[in-house]
Amino acid sequence: MDLNALDITVIGGGIGGLTCALALRQRGASVTVLEQAQAITEVGAGIQVSPNGLRVIEALGLGDDLASRSVQGQAVSLRNGSTGSEVARLDLTRLPPDQRYLFVHRADLVDLLSAAARDQGVTVRLLQRVDTVTPGPRPRIVLATGDTRDADLVIGADGIHSAARPVLNATQKPFFTGQVAWRCIVPNSTVHPAHARVHMGPGRHMVTYPLRDGSLLNVVAVEERAQWAAESWSQKDDADNLRKAFAGFDAEVHQILSQAEAPGVWGLFRHPVAACWHGAGMALLGDAAHPTLPFLAQGANMAMEDAWVLADALAQASDMDAGLAAYQLRRKARVTRVIDAASKNARNYHLSPGPFRFAAHTALGLLSRVSPGQMLGRFDWLYGYDVTRPQIA
Repeated sequence: MDLNALDITVIGGGIGGLTCALALRQRGASVTVLEQAQAITEVGAGIQVSPNGLRVIEALGLGDDLASRSVQGQAVSLRNGSTGSEVARLDLTRLPPDQRYLFVHRADLVDLLSAAARDQGVTVRLLQRVDTVTPGPRPRIVLATGDTRDADLVIGADGIHSAARPVLNATQKPFFTGQVAWRCIVPNSTVHPAHARVHMGPGRHMVTYPLRDGSLLNVVAVEERAQWAAESWSQKDDADNLRKAFAGFDAEVHQILSQAEAPGVWGLFRHPVAACWHGAGMALLGDAAHPTLPFLAQGANMAMEDAWVLADALAQASDMDAGLAAYQLRRKARVTRVIDAASKNARNYHLSPGPFRFAAHTALGLLSRVSPGQMLGRFDWLYGYDVTRPQIA
């Protein structure tokens, strides 16, 4: 299919939307990104770009630029929250030479993608809040201002509160998982190594890793609770609530959290994977199609994989309908497996003291010490996956 003839509008200027816009533009499409904010920016938070997601960035020609703004991860360390002792380690230095695992400030990745997209001719329009989308041969977007925009294809990359998803799917109410998460960035006063440390405790865990030049630490902390919290990344909390939740953890955790100020807090909800990712002149990607819990660090990576596959499937297909169908076929089983694995991780991190936790931690520790290669091999299905390899539609 000749993408040079296509006029495509992407709703959402986040990581998934910008990656998709860039991948489509590099294949010749005319692309416009609609972003409701007044600037293409990202809130202060870190993400883990694992090898499977980084392959997309590399295929877009931005791999070295991103690496220069990131910390290359050396390990994922599972730790006993109360004592600080290491339970098990995933040794990332054993990854194949062509695979890198990066700790990245979200803002740096968004800035990189946005600049590259604009440089290559993508039009980015700000303050564009989408009200409705009408599918069809020339789908129409109606903005909150009343203005309209038609396109050959509309791509909803607008997250969990997507305006595009309900057009293609019946409304399904998410359910609260009984977990809330805090996030913040603090100074790296503990000389934290280039590891993602998972501090585990009964009903809660905290993940920490360095960003940029290593002077900053990204913190994401999760607690099980009955009290509901809003599903919003903009809500703030009193840092004392975060510190109280992890009062029983070791001195390193206390030192890290002593620096927290007004952390973000949000409720963790499970959303079903959308039954339909495409319709007449429309497609969904990333959280708009398949939100995932943050326990496998794959939300942004899945969005980037989606973006590449959508552009590739359209370029290979004989027509748009065939390309969109191929996109969903190539992606749905993959993201469903990732979402299920992320959900199971929450339970593994939150085990209460007792025989089951002792057995689980002992087995993991033994495997990571005796056979570190086998330990890493358990993630081959995730990190070794390469959506940029040539595929036949």
